[in-house]
Amino acid sequence: MAKVSPLMLAPPLIFGAFVALAAVGMFREDPEALPSAREGQLAPPVVLTAFPGKAGFTDETLRDGTVKLVNYWASWCAPCRVEHPNLDLLSEEGIPIYGVNYKDTLAQADGFLKDLGDPYTAIGRDEKGRMALDWGVYGVPETYVIDGEGTIVLRFAGPITQRVIEKTIRPALKKAAGQ
Repeated sequence: MAKVSPLMLAPPLIFGAFVALAAVGMFREDPEALPSAREGQLAPPVVLTAFPGKAGFTDETLRDGTVKLVNYWASWCAPCRVEHPNLDLLSEEGIPIYGVNYKDTLAQADGFLKDLGDPYTAIGRDEKGRMALDWGVYGVPETYVIDGEGTIVLRFAGPITQRVIEKTIRPALKKAAGQ
């Protein structure tokens, strides 16, 4: 009888593992959503450079007892321009939004806010993207719903649209508020 080499078993085992992984990915609740390892955990430390002329925020701000949004944005980001009017609407409703200007120049970021308006309660600058790495940011825009104790309830990657507000952000805000 011929002897089977262990190396001959490797391709079918690798293929089987790939099929299992693909099946798990296909049957997730929302295959479009990017998973976040941070949901349900305290928000990582806030380490930002000041945005001149704007109020800043700290770790304590995120744990002040109020539900809030933290929004990563940049002036060079086209989807950030698309979501900006929706952030304005949320801000007008009284939802505090804390902005993190990501890998941007101060002049361009300031121009962006002067052109489109400033929906942010406070802003800081993450010039090198270090804080974004700690938060698990894939790219901008990304928005986090934070409960009053500073726990991340939701991470949403992509622009905030009216549909996203109604189907994703509002339910997360209610959950964060304990409703």
